[in-house]
Amino acid sequence: MTPISQVPLAERVRPQNLAEFIGQEHLVGDGKVLEQMLKSRNVHSIIFWGPPGVGKTTLAQIIAQSLDMPFFTLSAIDSGVKEVRAVIENARRAGHALLFIDEIHRFNKAQQDSLLGAVEKGIITLIGATTENPSFEVIGALLSRCQVYVLKSLEEEDLKKMVNQAMQQDAWLMDKDVTVAEWEALLRLSGGDGRRLLNLLELVVASLPTDGKNITDAIVQEVVQNKMALYDKTGEQHYDIISAFIKSLRGSDPNAAVYWLARMIEGGEDPKFIARRMVILASEDIGNANPNALLLATTTFQAVEMIGYPECRIILSQCATYLASSPKSNASYMAINKAQALVRKTGDLSVPLNIRNAPTKLMKNLDYGKGYEYAHSHEGNFVDHEFLPEKISGTKLYDPGDNATENRLRDYLKKNWKDKYGY
Repeated sequence: MTPISQVPLAERVRPQNLAEFIGQEHLVGDGKVLEQMLKSRNVHSIIFWGPPGVGKTTLAQIIAQSLDMPFFTLSAIDSGVKEVRAVIENARRAGHALLFIDEIHRFNKAQQDSLLGAVEKGIITLIGATTENPSFEVIGALLSRCQVYVLKSLEEEDLKKMVNQAMQQDAWLMDKDVTVAEWEALLRLSGGDGRRLLNLLELVVASLPTDGKNITDAIVQEVVQNKMALYDKTGEQHYDIISAFIKSLRGSDPNAAVYWLARMIEGGEDPKFIARRMVILASEDIGNANPNALLLATTTFQAVEMIGYPECRIILSQCATYLASSPKSNASYMAINKAQALVRKTGDLSVPLNIRNAPTKLMKNLDYGKGYEYAHSHEGNFVDHEFLPEKISGTKLYDPGDNATENRLRDYLKKNWKDKYGY
């Protein structure tokens, strides 16, 4: 038997008010900010930031329904400046409207700029939803006009409540009269994503034999293996495939790297997410073995942000193959790890007097800067100073990697710092 509707289960049982909403008690509980906002009917522009399937879209719809005001929704994937302006014009005619933008982090600067005037003038109240840190993905002028609310991953008890509530509300599920005998597979494969959980539940129930009444871990695993998509950019595959991509780059395999890149592109992965991970890898895993890697990765991120799909796939491929083919070194990564561990162990050690700043006469009288020698006044632009606090003097934190570029750095350091690098 197939479901009674082509509308997915997660949509059929979407909560219509805060009483039905599950999770995010820090926002929707009695006396909490959203409950108070709806009670006072004084809504302001909001950005909901949190992982997929935790209620961002649902809360936007509940706010709109509770306030009984014109409600427009745009997807950042499908909409541009033209669509934004059309909604603003409709809101102006209505006097005021609520605009929900899903995946607002995918809006470029021009698209976000087009919202500013309407938000400032109160023509629209904006509710944005994002899985990415809005500090990085939303322009400052727009972010300053919104209150950011962080949504948390759903707990196991929340997910179970969601399933039980669906079984009590949805006619098709009630007709099936099934029982969840084992929860482990359902909860694990949902990854804390309520929408994914409910749609998986529907898929499993639809696959049960006519006389099947119990959902077990074995049944869930079998259905997932046979019927679920190969790539879900918001689920477990998202993390597995980006992991395979990064490990392929680190392992200097351009063929595997470009294959996993293609899997992400075909799955509709956010190109900025891919580019951002390559910027991190360029420093963490290549570093000074090839400093141009970080320059190319950073330029790739900027180009991807300007170009977008489909053309940016070529830029991503160029960067991925270059990074995979570059010599590798994690020496800078290890150096900062050692330095932070040392700081945590030794605390706030005093800056040596000879390298302190001395902008005033009093500071000079206290010997700030006394004995400091300007490196460029010496042969080879080097002077044998100790720049670390006395307690940790002589400590070596950076050990250059064994590659052509860092071997040259090692030779320079060995020449100048024989005690530290004279091995």
